[in-house]
Amino acid sequence: MSTLPRISIVTPCLNMGRYLEDAIRSVQEQNYPNFEHIIIDALSSDNTAEIVRRYPNVRFVSEGDRGQSDGLNKGFRMATGEIVGWLNADEYYLPGALPAIAQAFQAHPEADVIYGDGIGVDEKGHVLRTKPAHRFNYNILLYYGCFIGTLNTFFKRSIFEQGIFIDVDYRVVMDFEYFVRLGAMGKAFSYYPSLLGAFRWTGQNASLQTDKRRAERLRVQRTWSRMKLPDFGYDLLSEIYRAKRISLKILNGNYRRELRIRSHSGEPTDWFCSQQSRKICETLINDYFGTSSHPQLSGVAGA
Repeated sequence: MSTLPRISIVTPCLNMGRYLEDAIRSVQEQNYPNFEHIIIDALSSDNTAEIVRRYPNVRFVSEGDRGQSDGLNKGFRMATGEIVGWLNADEYYLPGALPAIAQAFQAHPEADVIYGDGIGVDEKGHVLRTKPAHRFNYNILLYYGCFIGTLNTFFKRSIFEQGIFIDVDYRVVMDFEYFVRLGAMGKAFSYYPSLLGAFRWTGQNASLQTDKRRAERLRVQRTWSRMKLPDFGYDLLSEIYRAKRISLKILNGNYRRELRIRSHSGEPTDWFCSQQSRKICETLINDYFGTSSHPQLSGVAGA
């Protein structure tokens, strides 16, 4: 990769005008010059197009699609960056996310996927809680479920050049299926233990659709598990690997990080709107890791 690798950010959108500008500004104000932001809109009927027109350097496509996964795949095909990020329209990056990820890929060129941590915020962007991941473990991913947040995940473009895209038949756990498939194909994952973005908990998120989520999770497990079990067997394995995940989070120090962030509950994180919010975010990020220095990536791992 070059000194400043190009980063492409892909944002699928449908009637998310009330949040979209936060997502755009969080990319535009990253203090990282070599990027592109691609917004794939599914014919929104709100003010999405009006918002995007304020940012002439955003690549904007508005046309019908087969759902969020189809829109994402369109954006991934358009991406010209060596590194590609997935940012939903109701999410936003925290300050320093893109420079940190560029540095991480340069330091670990063997990684195909690098993911970090995020924070959950309310509709106004106030801190609710952290959402930590942990070192990559394929069995925990497959049997427990998706512990990797798409907001905090970046891919080498070579994955898409190989024709590996999201399965449009999945409507709720498309991210889980995609990560499991990448892991099964031997793609290398690495964990970057720092806060990269903010995810809104609105009560309407697709990932909160419990029944559909379980049905699709079981479908993924039946497809990729070497153990052919009845559905209750996969449910039991999910609880077993939940305990293993807790152990891994303890070893990674993630619960300590969660405790550090509790003191920031209710604080604003819309850092692109005011200097005060920017300072709060910078303090939050430093408190999360316990230092102002860059955290180190975990070892690169696959299935």
